[in-house]
Amino acid sequence: MSVTNSPPQLQRELGVFGATLMGLGSIVGTGVFVSIGIAAGIAGPAVILAVAIGAIVATCNGLNSAQLAANHAVSGGTYEYGYKYLTPAFGFTAGWMFLVAKTASAATAALGFAGYLLNIVGLSANWVVPIALLAVVIMTLIVLSGIRRSHVANTVIVSVTLLSLGFFILICLPRTAEVGLDNLTPFFTSSPGAVLHASALMFVAYTGYGRIATMGEEARSPRQTIPKAMIVCLTLTMLLYITVATVGIGAVGVDVLSDSVGQTKAAPLEVAARSVGGSSAALVLAIGAVTAMLGVLLNLILGLSRVLLAMGRRSDAPRFLARLNRQQTAPHWAVIVVGGAIALLVLLGNVKTTWSFSAFSVLIYYAITNLASLRLNASERLYPVWVGWVGFASCLFLAFWVESVIWQVGLGLIVAGLIWHKIRRAVS
Repeated sequence: MSVTNSPPQLQRELGVFGATLMGLGSIVGTGVFVSIGIAAGIAGPAVILAVAIGAIVATCNGLNSAQLAANHAVSGGTYEYGYKYLTPAFGFTAGWMFLVAKTASAATAALGFAGYLLNIVGLSANWVVPIALLAVVIMTLIVLSGIRRSHVANTVIVSVTLLSLGFFILICLPRTAEVGLDNLTPFFTSSPGAVLHASALMFVAYTGYGRIATMGEEARSPRQTIPKAMIVCLTLTMLLYITVATVGIGAVGVDVLSDSVGQTKAAPLEVAARSVGGSSAALVLAIGAVTAMLGVLLNLILGLSRVLLAMGRRSDAPRFLARLNRQQTAPHWAVIVVGGAIALLVLLGNVKTTWSFSAFSVLIYYAITNLASLRLNASERLYPVWVGWVGFASCLFLAFWVESVIWQVGLGLIVAGLIWHKIRRAVS
């Protein structure tokens, strides 16, 4: 009788509805409340096209992530797929890029939450860092309690956020009907390169769907649950983003959305809502932004800890990070380390290393995802092979439309990570 030494597995507690909400909680946050304003400043009204391009690229990536997760349903996402279908170097690079980009994104979400909350209650900006740290601690404790309680918290957060965005669309529609044609023309006010730059930034606004794949070990019937949740999640998000971008620009114009991004305690959609509906409307949007940032933070802690769990299992990170709690509902050490890393970045008070850097590293991460999907055999494949090629090519293409200094630093970090990986394998 053979005895297996496989590590203990997390319990499978997520269905299609729960997995879809986890994806929405990760996606509908900084992307819709902040990045539409950033991208509008780059591409003008053509940001609507950039939203659609980002959605097409994200859909290819989502489908490839889904078929990989359905066939290899363990925690870790592309880190694991790189190891299984490509090489250890590809797997490590995927995990490394994910950790670097998303830890900074989580800190940004915590600081964003604090800024919007202070905007609601009217306190000094000096409280941003303490409140952001408190948010990190609370979300870390929720994740430590396991996926079931995390799912309940996420459901509440997503519901409030979607209601606030629905309110934004409704109050902007009458103004869009009156002056939308003037605000949306001329549609192309910038170069094709600017539209591609904006598309790379908007792609990041969709990448929360990766949380569904990184939690493949916790999904019931993952071969059915994960693809369905991915498709539903991305379709809803694309429709929401295009609608918000269209009515937002149609109601107040590109300048209002793009100029508001630089303000310390304001969001583009909040400024637009104030312009259309006054302070009460702005308050509703601020509440939605607060819950959205909490949702992003919660889901990033979940996703990051699962990737760190997978890296610990392979000794690409310290082995103790692979330990589960007694109930086998959370990798407790990985969650604590992730929470601590996010808190350290929050202490900087300004994590503007930022959306563009996150765009480059996430696009590289998903380029590896698509490359891994091309190695699936016919019995494992759920979608045509061209979906993988389109995803791979579009990710590599968009990655280098961000500022040159961003992708140069990103490539330097990849090289540094691979040197560490080679040294670790040599001494192990």
